[in-house]
Amino acid sequence: IGGFIMKNIKFKEPALTAISYLIPIVVAGGFLLAIGNIFGGEAITEFKGTIGIWDALSTAGGLILGMLPVVVSTGIAFAIADKPGIAPGFMVGLISKTIGSGFLGGLIGGYIAGWCAVLVLKYVKVPAWAKGLMPTLIVPFLSSLIAGAVMFYILGGPIAEGTKVLTVYLKSLNTNEKFFYGLVIGILASIDYGGAINKTVFALVLAMQAQGINEPITALILASMVTPFGFTFAYFLQKVFHKKIYTQMEVETLKTAFPMGLVEITEGSLPIVLNDLWRSIVATGCGGAIGGGLSMLWGADSKIPASGLFAVPTMSRPLQFLAALVIGSLVTGIVFYILKKPVTEEAEEVEEKDVDLGEINIG
Repeated sequence: IGGFIMKNIKFKEPALTAISYLIPIVVAGGFLLAIGNIFGGEAITEFKGTIGIWDALSTAGGLILGMLPVVVSTGIAFAIADKPGIAPGFMVGLISKTIGSGFLGGLIGGYIAGWCAVLVLKYVKVPAWAKGLMPTLIVPFLSSLIAGAVMFYILGGPIAEGTKVLTVYLKSLNTNEKFFYGLVIGILASIDYGGAINKTVFALVLAMQAQGINEPITALILASMVTPFGFTFAYFLQKVFHKKIYTQMEVETLKTAFPMGLVEITEGSLPIVLNDLWRSIVATGCGGAIGGGLSMLWGADSKIPASGLFAVPTMSRPLQFLAALVIGSLVTGIVFYILKKPVTEEAEEVEEKDVDLGEINIG
């Protein structure tokens, strides 16, 4: 069994798969909660009579975000064991949510559930007449039984205690330590433009937010926004200082990238990034570092884990967040403008050729 586990263990792929499932749920819940809060909505715990639309939105958003341990554990278990992993993954997520091990417990529990399902599939032998019951009955039941016991009696308690210790430590950080952690989060979250590094950091800061520590995920939100904002600022610098750094196609890209950045979607900037990768990474890393560090230092604290500017109304220090965002974006724009080479006439003349459908022969 040990050799089978070591041969089939995978850590990165299941986590990235689960987080890719998680992000749309986070965005949906975050938007619902943010819109509800903007208009004065409150979470409802006792449903008696008719509730207002804004209370309904706030409540629905909070319910969605409260289920994130279940979503991540189910996603990881499914990525490891396919459909047989769904039931044990769902169950260990609920256990984590119930016993206080939270998002981190769901993250770890998802691996336990997935590996249990794989082991049951591999080593549990049944008569030929019962093989049809394996994926729908035997594997979900046995793997849920084993994974549930592991979470209840072995891992759940230590994870919950470890989470409390981490929470106390993070809440006791001094000024320099806050800036340093924000700087690290800002760099890691900004330099791969929504890729694997960003998703890994997202999982970690989301676990912190589940314990009521909102500053780290706020730094990540900011870092995801400084790229499109900074590139847009660099465009205005080229107007002022008459050093042309963008082709017309890149200018058109900015018209899409900037509004996407308002809601924390970095990927709209990728066409510009891929045209000059290392300069983009340096510029966005600098802006993300400064912006993230200042955001943590000044205590910007989004109550929702996504949504860009829509998260601002949930913050107790929105002006500090906006100031850090502007400064980080300015740093990105200035560094990018300085590093970027002027666009040559040849680069401007390069255009994609239209496809002449009349030249396609079928037959």
